[in-house]
Formats: sequence, C-alpha cells, structure tokens
Amino acid sequence: MLDQTVTGDAERLTADAPVPVLHVRETRHAPGGAANVCMSLAALLPGTGGGRVLAVGVVGDDTEGKVLRAELERGGVDTTGLLTDPSRPTTVKRSLVGRAQHRHPHRMFRLDVESREPLGEALERRLAGIVGEAVGAADVIAIEDYDKGVCAGGLVRSVIERAAKNGPEVLVDPARIGDYSRYRGAGAITPNRTEAESATGLETHEDADPAHNARLARAIQEGHDIGVVVLTLDRHGALLLERGRPPLAVPTVAREVYDVTGAGDMVLAALAAARANGLDWADAVRFANTAAGLEVEVFGVQPIPFERVHRQVLVEARRLLGKLRTLEEAEVEVGAARRESKRIVFTNGCFDIIHAGHIRLLQQAARHGELLVVGLNSDASVRRLKGTGRPVHEADDRASILGELESVGIVVIFDEDTPMRLIETLKPDVIVKGGDYTKEQVVGGSLVESWGGRVVLIEPLEGRSTSAAIGRLKRA
Repeated sequence: MLDQTVTGDAERLTADAPVPVLHVRETRHAPGGAANVCMSLAALLPGTGGGRVLAVGVVGDDTEGKVLRAELERGGVDTTGLLTDPSRPTTVKRSLVGRAQHRHPHRMFRLDVESREPLGEALERRLAGIVGEAVGAADVIAIEDYDKGVCAGGLVRSVIERAAKNGPEVLVDPARIGDYSRYRGAGAITPNRTEAESATGLETHEDADPAHNARLARAIQEGHDIGVVVLTLDRHGALLLERGRPPLAVPTVAREVYDVTGAGDMVLAALAAARANGLDWADAVRFANTAAGLEVEVFGVQPIPFERVHRQVLVEARRLLGKLRTLEEAEVEVGAARRESKRIVFTNGCFDIIHAGHIRLLQQAARHGELLVVGLNSDASVRRLKGTGRPVHEADDRASILGELESVGIVVIFDEDTPMRLIETLKPDVIVKGGDYTKEQVVGGSLVESWGGRVVLIEPLEGRSTSAAIGRLKRA
C-alpha cells in the first residue's frame, strides 16, 4: 500500500459550514503496509552485512502503483515480485495533516482507497510461483497481512507449506481477524493486543501480567501449530513464547509517542533482520522492541537505518553499562549520529583527578557539537606519560566519573601514547584541547582539518591541574 500525507495550514473554517479548510503546502508519498516492511528491512540489512529484499504482492494499474514501485526501487527493494492487477486500485492511505498557528501538525482525516476482494486464481498462482522460485535462497519469509484480499485465499498456506519443505523461517504479522487457520504451521506470529484478543476471544492483561498474557499466546501457538508467538504490548514491550520454553516478558523504554503508524511493520522487519542474522528469539525481540520504539517517535512511516537502532541499543545499555565504549562500539554510535547530521566533537586526556579545569574544558567542548567523545588514556599510557605513581585512579573509575557528566556522550579508553587511532577511526568534525596547546601541537589536528573539520582551543583555568592538586596533597 501507499501512504500519502497531505500537509498544510488549517487555520480557518469554510464560510458555509463548520468545516476546517486545509491549505495544502506539501504532498509526500511513502511505501506502507507490506511495502513498508520491505523498506524497513532494506534499511536494516546494510548494517548487518547486506542482503536482498524481494517484495511479493499486488498493486493496481494506476499512478499510485507506479509511484509505489519507484519508491521501493529507490529504497533498494527488488520489485520483480510485484504484480499488477488492473481490476483493483493500489491501496492508498491518504492522511490530511493540518497545522494551526505554526504548532505541531495533527492528523485531521484519513481517506482509504482500496479493494478487499480476494485475488483471482491466476494471479494467486503467479504470486505463489514467484515465492516458490525464491524460497530456496531465502533466509526468512515475512508475511504482512492487512486483510486486503491478497492473503485471503490459499496463498499464505501455499507459502508456509513450501517454506516447511525448504527451510526458511516464516514470520507473520497477522490481520485483525478471528480465524488464524491461514497461518497454521508458521514459524512465528506477531499479533498486537487487539489482534490477539480478536483471534482468541480472550483479553490481554491491562498491566501486561506475563502469566495472564501467556495464556493468549499459548492459545494461538497450540491452536495453530505455530512455533513462536511474539505478543506486542505497546508501552509494555512484548511477550515472547517459544515452544517448550517459559514465557519471557521483554520490556521496552517509555517514549514520547508521536505516531504509532508503521510500528507493527517495523517489528516484523526487525525480527526478520535479526533472525536472518542468527540472533536467538530473545535478542531478536529486544532488537525489534528498540526499532519499533524509534519508529513511533517519527511522524508517518519512515525506515529506520540499522546504525540508528544499534546506537539506541547502546544508549539504552548506558543505564547498566555507563558511557564507556570499545572503539568498535563507538564507531557504530558515531556513525548513527553522523547519519542524523549531528556534529562529532573529540577531546582526550588522562582525567585522573577531575577538577574545575576539566569541567570547563568538557562543557565548552560539548557546545561545539551534538556528541562529545572523550578519549581516555589507559593506566599504562598514563604511567608512560606521567611517571610512576600515576594514575591515582584506575581507568574504569576515571571512565565512570566522566560518564556521570552530562556534557560527555561517549568515553573510549586507548592504550597508545596518542589518540591518533581513535581520531582516524571516528573522524570527528571538531577536535578540542586546552589553550595551553597550540594548533600545531594538537595530535590529529591537521588530519581533522584535512576533511573539513576544525581545531578548537579552550582557555584553561589558571592553577587548575591534576599535578598541582597532587602536589598540594603531598605537601599537606
């Protein structure tokens, strides 16, 4: 389906009725439904080593169908499995979004153009044939069912049966229907609260009690011979039920939700990406939870790139791990920040006994960008630079203290005498040092300037240094 967003100003009513007038400013198109799953999956796969996404489905013989094909191809999706049915329109969800007094946009109305008629037998056979040819090379088959007719006949049963013979796992995001018999034998199914309640006649627990919700999941699993049930529970995360294992509640991070459109598509895409790359089900659901959380924070359907999801996983891990990263982890987080047009600032030092001069340097450095990376000398590196008796605090302790500072985004420990390897790898936009250096003395300064970055020197606070503090302690 094609999601179309018509945005404009809604600041007056018509003269003859209390009806808002939308003065159109912009019209945007985005693949939705199963097409959104394809786009999201294509965005996730490059970061996991690459992969081919083949879209299999139906569009109408109309302008919207051509637009949808073009958008999918622009997103790196193979559309050779996308067939045209002249008897039906391309499914279009047209949202009218108004903004009043320059405030946040709000959806005013939605127009749906669609047909829910089942596919003809000839077209269904052609689609089944396309899947049959692809199934041998596929790692995962994802079925996104919006109950628009494509999955109403025997196509889904045919796909699941073919996959059972050839090995690829079939993941299904079900329609809101009362009968799940078309999904019998699937590897996994991902109903949300409403869908699970419609399918079972049972109610989910208001506070997501795992034992209660596991009864719904088990009814779906045992009633339809499905290997894994991932019951998505909006703000409560998800419940994972694998055959032969106890249920597992996978919580999510509370978010400022803007638009839940496409969250279910993202869950399916993220699970497919995770399973295709060998993650177990618990980690796959955690990954999908994070991806879906990012999706609801954007307006409309937007593919979320792998680097951004990976970065968010690391950000959420800070609650347990702090801000310390390996260089490889930092590279992922910096890459994701850069894709969001954030400037990367770098500074380095021993930071042995934190004093006001350090705080000033870090605060000033953070103002030159959106992510401050601090290179921290290892204990061995400090000893080589400062002599025996240093550092006073071990590297992990120094990293922990730095991590508590709001201005610091990431801390990376390096063992060399200089941070050149960090600078070459992370390619910061700004490198910051204290004003007791000259630009020529700043390690990596000329390298940063060679790719268009700059060197910033911060005037130090007079008399503040770790060596001076240690000297005063010794005299005392």
